[in-house]
Amino acid sequence: MMLRGRIVAATAIFDDGVVTIRGERIAAVQSLTEWVAAHPDSAVPEFSGTVLPGLVDIHNHGGYGHRFDTVDAAHARAAAEFHHSRGSTTVLASIVTGAADDMVAQTAVLRELAAAGVIGGIHAEGPFLSTARCGAQDPRYLRDPDLALTDRLLAAADGYLRVMTIAPELPGYDVVAQRLSEHNVVVSLGHSDAGYARFRRALRPDGLGGLVTHLANGMPPLHHREPGPVAAALVAAASGQAVVELIGDGVHIDAGFGALAFSAAPGRVALITDAMQAAGMPDGEYRLGPQPVRVTDGVARVANGSLAGGTATLLQCLTWAVRECGVPLRDAVRAASSIPAAAAGLTAVGDIQTDQYADLLIVDDYLQLRRVLRRGQWLT
Repeated sequence: MMLRGRIVAATAIFDDGVVTIRGERIAAVQSLTEWVAAHPDSAVPEFSGTVLPGLVDIHNHGGYGHRFDTVDAAHARAAAEFHHSRGSTTVLASIVTGAADDMVAQTAVLRELAAAGVIGGIHAEGPFLSTARCGAQDPRYLRDPDLALTDRLLAAADGYLRVMTIAPELPGYDVVAQRLSEHNVVVSLGHSDAGYARFRRALRPDGLGGLVTHLANGMPPLHHREPGPVAAALVAAASGQAVVELIGDGVHIDAGFGALAFSAAPGRVALITDAMQAAGMPDGEYRLGPQPVRVTDGVARVANGSLAGGTATLLQCLTWAVRECGVPLRDAVRAASSIPAAAAGLTAVGDIQTDQYADLLIVDDYLQLRRVLRRGQWLT
């Protein structure tokens, strides 16, 4: 299969290029001139539009009425397939704080979907989070980091736990972060009430935390006398010591803050959806973990008023970054593909280059989705 268009990716950018696909993988990426020279007797492929790499969402709780915090594999699969069809060809399935046995059981179910290639792995958001910054995490089940539960989650995941969000100020953080690192799990700092110094220390090269969960959400606001986690994260990211997630749905953060993050830490911003069950669905009643959620005008909240995840797709977040934050298209594409893939330790996804999976999007000049190719197969 050959696909021609304007190619915009991390390592390939052509105004007119051709991607050659064999089976599940990309076999070659060339300019049209190079392709014609190599195939002088072949008809030139039709121009399809703008070709982007399949997007990589490393923080996603579900969509289209389905959840990842479930022990029903069919529901979790349906959530993943919804996001695949909307352009997020690689998704980390995120579970939230709940009873320990429930989290372990959910992890075991998701492990099977990860082994089958339906999801890219598992993200555990909790339960080792700050009660002061719990947001939509159920405070009844929050606890200090402990090795026993960590080991249970690692065993249930069997190598597919990719990311775990922890508040670095909690007792036991250092021991658990070390254990996760030993198992190649990325420690993401978030839902934290830590001061600048503590948060910054956890993001140093030997601090084990290299990712920041949804910057500015679930942490104290940036203040010039109390800079807190937001400033610490941006300084670390600007120094190449961290990647910061941004929920680019136009609800969780203002476009001006998004522009600040992209400007302060170029190449170190990962767009995420933090999508939950209501993504792609009408307003109404839903759930996030143990808690009921009300969605009104597309905004999800739990009973205490805290935002409870997002309802956008990652392509919509990418479009927001371009249109509202003024981010150049290629930078926004990288923030939704190669940067999150690298931050979560995912391989063979997030770019358009030889030997990677043939995960590609075709969009029009307005970034409206036309078609999705995943693992060499058209989804739409």
